[in-house]
Amino acid sequence: MVEIKNDAALAAMREAGRVVAQALAAVREAAAVGVSLRELDGVAREVLAKAGATSPFLGYQPAFAPVPFPGVICTSVNDAVVHGVPTDYRLRDGDLLGVDCGALLDGWAGDAAITFSVGTPRPGDTELVAATQRALDAGIAAAVVGNRTGDISHAVESAATAAGCGMPADLGGHGIGRQMHEEPHLPNHGRPGRGLRLRHGLVLAIEPMLMAGGGVDYRTAPDGWTLLTTDGSRAAHIEHTVAITDAGPQILTAL
Repeated sequence: MVEIKNDAALAAMREAGRVVAQALAAVREAAAVGVSLRELDGVAREVLAKAGATSPFLGYQPAFAPVPFPGVICTSVNDAVVHGVPTDYRLRDGDLLGVDCGALLDGWAGDAAITFSVGTPRPGDTELVAATQRALDAGIAAAVVGNRTGDISHAVESAATAAGCGMPADLGGHGIGRQMHEEPHLPNHGRPGRGLRLRHGLVLAIEPMLMAGGGVDYRTAPDGWTLLTTDGSRAAHIEHTVAITDAGPQILTAL
């Protein structure tokens, strides 16, 4: 069931989204050569705790997962597309790090992700991140009242294709509200004019995941969570929680 939020709910989701943005900013500031992924998870935990928020990631176990997720952030390094587990791995110069974070505050959820280079960027990484940002921007621009979900999906796909990048065939964004994952599913591939009609109060997590190798396939790491490119190419993931409103799309996970 798709839930349409009233303006009070959108305001509450903005507060949850602000906590997510603060956690991501803190993690990005702390990320440096020699810092472990587990230490970055600790940074995010402190931000959530200080805000009185909890994590929808911690302990989450969908049907595909062999164990509950152990962190409050996903930390996806280099060829990891999404769902990377925060381990004792210590960041190296040139690593490409994707960080996904969620927060639950006063009964409402926020969800966002960033990708950035640690130290000196490797060749092509800056361009990959920029292409992912363009895909997200295109998706957000299409998130207007009267459009359909397929318009968002098509905008994201078109931007990725223009950059020569691939995206996982079956992964995408989602509705969000009282829970992190709600209806509708929002594919990153689609045809314009198809899907659910966008209305004021619909909230979506829009999240392009670009793979530099240009393919659509991925594999699951032995941890049962981390999704990796099959060709070893780099990947980037950027996400915002976005409210469709009569005044235009509103990003709820900005600082």
